[in-house]
Amino acid sequence: MLKLHNLLTIILGGLFISCDNNNDPITISVTPPETYSFERGDQTTVSYGGQSSRLEMAGELSVWLNTPIKNKEELNNMFNNGTGFGNPGLAMSDKKLGNKTASSSQASSTVKPQFDAMIDDVTSNVFPNVANDASDGTPGTYTDPDGGRTVIINGKGHEINQLFTKGLMGALVCDQIIWGYLTAGKLDAGTNKADNDAGTVVEGKNYTQMEHYWDEGFGYLYGLDTDISNSSIEGQDVLVSKYLKKVDGSSLPGIAQELYDAFKHGRAAIVAGAYDVRDEQAEIVKTKLSHIIGRKAADYLRSGAAKINDGKWADAHHALSEGWGFILSLQFTKNPTSGAPYYSNSEVNDMLTQIDNFWTVTPANLESMAAGIESKFGF
Repeated sequence: MLKLHNLLTIILGGLFISCDNNNDPITISVTPPETYSFERGDQTTVSYGGQSSRLEMAGELSVWLNTPIKNKEELNNMFNNGTGFGNPGLAMSDKKLGNKTASSSQASSTVKPQFDAMIDDVTSNVFPNVANDASDGTPGTYTDPDGGRTVIINGKGHEINQLFTKGLMGALVCDQIIWGYLTAGKLDAGTNKADNDAGTVVEGKNYTQMEHYWDEGFGYLYGLDTDISNSSIEGQDVLVSKYLKKVDGSSLPGIAQELYDAFKHGRAAIVAGAYDVRDEQAEIVKTKLSHIIGRKAADYLRSGAAKINDGKWADAHHALSEGWGFILSLQFTKNPTSGAPYYSNSEVNDMLTQIDNFWTVTPANLESMAAGIESKFGF
């Protein structure tokens, strides 16, 4: 008979637990399902309706920020009060964008006012002057002489809806996922871990609080996806999901599958009570999301430089406006080595100051800034 050396190995389904004199830590191996599908009692436990509502709000608000019809009060109500949208169900959802913007970040006291200031700028300076021919210091409308793109911009050449929407990539999506829902502090708050271990669900719901928090993080990326059975983004792509599609097919191939797999694996780990695996997968999600932001920040700076060199100023204003928003978003990324954002709030604001006037910024400076971002991210 073989001597067991006091080692007892129990294999139960997909869980592998090993104990040595009851002192070894429990190790749970998790095999994720093929799709992001989780049930309890034959009923789904996945729910992220609030995130879907906010993504829909962001998509519509982006349109109105570039359409000189709404006034400041109307746009402010959409952003901060969650009212005035074409879909009346959004107001009934009691969800808002403003109260979630930069709400998980230490930089919230400075970032949220930047978004409110954009609403003031577009309604006070841009919309009343769309009949003007825009130029340095003069807000209005600019069309490239060859009949190309037309933009409505402020006196610095900023296309406000692009600054705003790309800024929400970080201040809303990354803030909520990276620094909010997928943190151990959020997932394990209060009795969440004990409740999850016991299978204790939220009153009136079919999910534990920990399961729901993870799903809410998932919802900020996939909330408008019409088919979450695979990694592709189907239907309306808003905020980061739109750029996930872009980089997956070009500069960061395979990232869509990596993100989907990490979300799926982490959720399966929660079901299994394997919190070390959960946290490992959360870090993958955070790193990959950060790479999308860093990649596009550099890309749009380079695009802006190229358009200036080509004399296509409307295209340059558009690209640099997108780049401005992605730079703002850099402070909501996370460097897996340091555990801090790739760029601090002060570093981001310094970069934004350097490119503040799109009419006077030089292609060389834009290229240099893009190269710095690429170097920091290791691209």
